Amino acid sequence: MFKGSMVALITPFNEDGSVNFAKLRELVDWHIAEGTDSILALGTTAETPTLTMSEADEIAKTVIEQANGRVPVIVGSGSNNTMVAKEQSLKYEKMGADGLLVITPYYNKCTDAGLISHFTTVADAVHTPVWVYHVPGRTGVKISYNALAEISKHPNIVGLKEASGDMSLVCQYAKLINDDFNIYSGNDDINVPILSVGGAGVISVLANILPGVTHNIVMDYLKGDVVKAKDEHLKHLDFINALFIETNPIPIKEAMNMVGMNVGQFRQPLVPMQEGTRAALRNTMVELGLL
Repeated sequence: MFKGSMVALITPFNEDGSVNFAKLRELVDWHIAEGTDSILALGTTAETPTLTMSEADEIAKTVIEQANGRVPVIVGSGSNNTMVAKEQSLKYEKMGADGLLVITPYYNKCTDAGLISHFTTVADAVHTPVWVYHVPGRTGVKISYNALAEISKHPNIVGLKEASGDMSLVCQYAKLINDDFNIYSGNDDINVPILSVGGAGVISVLANILPGVTHNIVMDYLKGDVVKAKDEHLKHLDFINALFIETNPIPIKEAMNMVGMNVGQFRQPLVPMQEGTRAALRNTMVELGLL
């Protein structure tokens, strides 16, 4: 199974609002050079809800081609329509994705039985490893321990991207960790706490701007240097919190642009940061020496 830091990659845009595929390729190369262990394309941070299907497919294809086997590429293939999630998963598997991230089926408000059916239907259809994406703050869907216990038994479901922010719930989920299933932090502010209950890595927004730092925190912890990992985590905590002072990925793209990475703006309904929150973000970057 994957261990380490997986960047939840942003989608760079040109001035006219189109996807900047040249910059996307540049970012993939930069992440590999900086120590990112794996790349997630088409996650929440990629502004996926505002992409057309053809844009999403081209992004997945571009990231897979540019990585060229140097690091694993996981592609977000989820939907609130199980059949669409299945079709997208098969498509990205055929493109060469090393893993698939499938979100809980938002809006439908299905039962635990529906959740189990959703994930097993997708996992049955593909040979590529599947990660469950749990982010109730966005979807309104919370996976119960009992539902996850059933889902995690599927031989092709290898992990959970855990982005509820609820460490009490994470501790319950952690009882399900075994050689075939693990938990990955989807909230940078609790990366080290999730590692402390047996998590195998992180799927990170922070890694978009500090890939080396994020990789080192995870690997230091997994190698047993808990104090060093904890100290680095706390050192960057104010900046991490500032990256979520407005809706992700607004602050991370603003921060990347501040340091000259030129990743472009956003697609509506996302808009540039307000002056007050931008100033707060900038202050944390100055404190870290990023500016």
